[in-house]
Amino acid sequence: MSTRTADGPEEPIIEHRDQLVAPMQLGEKPESAWRIGTEHEKLVYCRKDFHAPSYDEAGGIRDLLLALREFGWEPVEEGGKVIAMSGADGTVSLEPAGQLELSGAPLENLHETCAETGRHLEQVKAIGERCGVGFLGLGMWPDKTREELPIMPKGRYDIMLRHMPRVGNLGLDMMLRTCTIQVNLDYSSEADMAKKFRTGLALQPLATALFANSPFTEGKPNGFLSYRSHIWSDTDPHRTGMLPFVFEDGFGYERYVDYMLDVPMYFVYRDGKYLDASGLSFRDFLRGELSILPGEKPRQSDWWDHLSTAFPEVRLKSFLEMRGADGGPWSRICALPALWVGLLYDQNALDAAWDLVKDWTMEERESLRNTVPRLALDTPVPGGGTLRDIGREALKICRGGLIARARHNTSGDNETGFLETLDEIIASGKVPAQRLLDQYNGEWNGDITQVYKQSF
Repeated sequence: MSTRTADGPEEPIIEHRDQLVAPMQLGEKPESAWRIGTEHEKLVYCRKDFHAPSYDEAGGIRDLLLALREFGWEPVEEGGKVIAMSGADGTVSLEPAGQLELSGAPLENLHETCAETGRHLEQVKAIGERCGVGFLGLGMWPDKTREELPIMPKGRYDIMLRHMPRVGNLGLDMMLRTCTIQVNLDYSSEADMAKKFRTGLALQPLATALFANSPFTEGKPNGFLSYRSHIWSDTDPHRTGMLPFVFEDGFGYERYVDYMLDVPMYFVYRDGKYLDASGLSFRDFLRGELSILPGEKPRQSDWWDHLSTAFPEVRLKSFLEMRGADGGPWSRICALPALWVGLLYDQNALDAAWDLVKDWTMEERESLRNTVPRLALDTPVPGGGTLRDIGREALKICRGGLIARARHNTSGDNETGFLETLDEIIASGKVPAQRLLDQYNGEWNGDITQVYKQSF
């Protein structure tokens, strides 16, 4: 989730609804300027007894963050507490229960993306060895209850933790117990954004299936392959889902603004503090009628903040975020951006990917999204077959898109090598969660602590 560092009264005030389209329009870039931004979260555990370390304990989350200074990272504070580290590779920040996230820099190719991931993991692993902590690449805590998890000192999290139980049953699990990999991608125009949004949204269940990696809850199989994905179905119906309007004729920036104006607010950031605005209306804010700031209209940053508080399967800000994948190890952190870059950053690939899904009805898309957390690649798809069949076709298209991009490393390799882990999953038909369940029911003999051997 986003980390705010400052606000200021000198910011532009939003006087007119037309100004709300500005962030999306500012995102338009020529193809030569398209970049790849990858975000990935991981679970942090104490090697001695597998507990989730608190913020303040010796060798805990605060110490872990501050130790990154030796690699050139600089602290970002809120209320006198370090909540993130900023550096050339982006930002290292905290999720609500101490999940550690790298929000990577915008990079030109996948070779740079995987190198960035490698640097980050090498740094935190080196620090972890000294602090006695390890890192898990999973989509959800496999054994922790909510009560066993610490809360990080970020103001927006306090507000969200209070609000989540009012609007769904699993929102606290989303905040405290899950991890994801995401990729942020550019577009050249409103029409290009719309086609990428539609294609990415329709194929998001494929990413959920390929990266499904959360089959355990509190030490036992939970009946799902991506329980993280299931959690989103009962988090907050006002800000999640498959967004049917995206597939309607005329979809563009204005329609997304309408959607965001209907998403209830969480907070307003003023003078270094988060003010609780949960459930209030940004439309009222535009009129100067927000109850907690009467007479005040939103600043530009307030709208940017609000755009970060919706959690659909694909999200639009000044770029598109692909949000359907569980957390995973190094190879899958590199594979997710490879999947979406190959499908969406070459026009022929984008056209072919849209052709795969364009005839599905909204009911069929919703059914696919609702079924995939349990069945992953075995999920039936419209017209017959399974998601595994769609995956074969999508990877062919993706490979062609990456070849056409012709981004090579110093050895002359293109970007298709980052798809190998996905090729293996499609070939075997077994997603990561199914392999974990095989181990749990086999060599682990039901001992969930063995999962910690899957550490980075």
